[in-house]
Amino acid sequence: MRASLIQIAVDEDEPVNSRRSRVASLVREVSAREGSDLVVLPELWTTGAFAYESFAGEAEPLEGPTYDAMSKAASDAGVWLHAGSIPERDPDGSLYNTSLVFSPAGELAASYRKIHRFGFDKGEAVMMAAGSELTTVRTPEATVGLATCYDLRFPELFRGLVDAGAEMFVVPAGWPERRREHWLLFARARAVEDQVYVLACGTGGTHAGVPQAGHSVVVDPWGEVLAEAGGGEEVLTVDLDLGKVGAVREQFPALKDRLLGQAPPPRP
Repeated sequence: MRASLIQIAVDEDEPVNSRRSRVASLVREVSAREGSDLVVLPELWTTGAFAYESFAGEAEPLEGPTYDAMSKAASDAGVWLHAGSIPERDPDGSLYNTSLVFSPAGELAASYRKIHRFGFDKGEAVMMAAGSELTTVRTPEATVGLATCYDLRFPELFRGLVDAGAEMFVVPAGWPERRREHWLLFARARAVEDQVYVLACGTGGTHAGVPQAGHSVVVDPWGEVLAEAGGGEEVLTVDLDLGKVGAVREQFPALKDRLLGQAPPPRP
């Protein structure tokens, strides 16, 4: 599988509609240039992950303008597209931080509502509802587990994704620069402990005065960093040998030694 991560620099002066159109064009351009099978975008790139005051005003239904633009971009490019996340407004009025994954036909293959919301007693934590379901999506090459940004700090979520068959984690984020070392540490830790590829795609720029870490990263099942971006807008493209997941798990079968929280045996 060839994967491309598009690290978008969110400019607060760029209108959302303009950014949406620009990102759709980037998906098409990157896919054509790199020959990508999978393209990944960051978290809340339509608004900026720390632009809390914009969430309510920019929230859209699941099948809203970003859905339409990204569905068309995926089908035009003929790629699997993890379109990052959007502020979703549920019909009941609740807001969610929701990731969208489209097939090469432009069909919605999966959506994931972020479970762990950042902010403690402010921001996302109080403005958005929590998702409740672990989500995977099956591509021809691999089963992909979905998580978002702050989820990286909660390893039990990723254990659950492994139990659901995940061989790769895709993690869009809007991670702050001041905790960049945590971002890189957690991406490698999740790869090593779960023996999977981790594709972690962040944003550049500044969101509501908060400088972003950038440094999107791709990590293999041994914890080796295959590619890492800088701080600005950038594209990472990496060829992934999905057979390596099974090989690592066979060579070093640590997952078989789990005693706590392991998946129940399958029913006969």
